[in-house]
Amino acid sequence: MPASATLASHTLASPTLAPAFEPVSIPVRELLPWAIFGSILLLLAIYFVGVEEGAAAIFNTMYVHEFVHDGRHLLGFPCH
Repeated sequence: MPASATLASHTLASPTLAPAFEPVSIPVRELLPWAIFGSILLLLAIYFVGVEEGAAAIFNTMYVHEFVHDGRHLLGFPCH
């Protein structure tokens, strides 16, 4: 057998295929509580960044306003 034939048989290995991954469906009854929890957190964050100042404030101090001050400007809420 020629040397090139043995070299070719060693370099052309058969490719191995990785197992295919299929997406797993998540039932709505398992997803709904997390969606509600995330929505509540989002609404609280929007309240504290956008509204927590002045007459509608829950806290009468300026600590919350100063803590989220840069976030207010980043999101376009006026504050001065």
